[in-house]
Amino acid sequence: MKFVKMHGCGNDYVYVNGFTEKVKNPSEVAQMVSDRHFGIGSDGLIIINPSQVADFEMAMYNADGSRGEMCGNGIRCVAKFVYDFGLADKTSISVETLAGIKYLDLTVKDGKVVTVRVNMGAPILTPAEIPVEPSLFPAAGEQIVSQPLKVAGKEYKVTCVSMGNPHDVIFMEEDVRTLDLEKIGPDFEHHPAFPKRTNTEFVNVIDETHLRMRVWERGSGETLACGTGTCATVVAAVLNGLTKDAVDVELLGGSLHIEWDREANLVYMTGPATVVYCGEIDI
Repeated sequence: MKFVKMHGCGNDYVYVNGFTEKVKNPSEVAQMVSDRHFGIGSDGLIIINPSQVADFEMAMYNADGSRGEMCGNGIRCVAKFVYDFGLADKTSISVETLAGIKYLDLTVKDGKVVTVRVNMGAPILTPAEIPVEPSLFPAAGEQIVSQPLKVAGKEYKVTCVSMGNPHDVIFMEEDVRTLDLEKIGPDFEHHPAFPKRTNTEFVNVIDETHLRMRVWERGSGETLACGTGTCATVVAAVLNGLTKDAVDVELLGGSLHIEWDREANLVYMTGPATVVYCGEIDI
């Protein structure tokens, strides 16, 4: 199987051209290639397929083999893949995902994509649609904003948002760079409040246009960046009155610029996409 290793702000995936390569067992292949000791090493597998409703389809699999609805960093790399490797010759494309069709604008320099702006769609704030278990948030109304949740014996204030996949966002006074995410991350991911598991963002507010974030991703553990999580974090920050609508978010792997157009109720994400190397592996 021919592949391309790519990353967006350190959130790395193995990309496969589904037009020419047929992956029979993508969940198993995702687990194999994601292994950082015995495989290629990645946060998952993304297969770029033909689509009947968009220019391309992105089939995303987490490192544990589970199918993911959407990946913001991953979809930027899809855009770079299809342009740089000649599958597309235009700088505005559409990509089908399990979270709906996403629309991307590509910035090209010297014939290569350097950054991508993604229309990530409308944030989902209704508890049943995120989804969360409403009985565990008895004080919540139509939205779960800064609501108490006890996790592993400690109470946190969480704000829940879906960007096509579920997120809970926690704003902290403690420096998130010192957190032991390997210890606390799984307690959030598998908490009964989140029937489909969840991605959890731990956030420091630097100022009204800057945030610092770490993320524990459902099915992959801590990653260096999470595009949908960054979007969910900015939505949560605005809902909590902590930032303006346009924010730069500092991640372990780099920075993303997020803007929530509240009049249109659309979230836009802008960030880089990088090719690491091309290769071939027996599967």
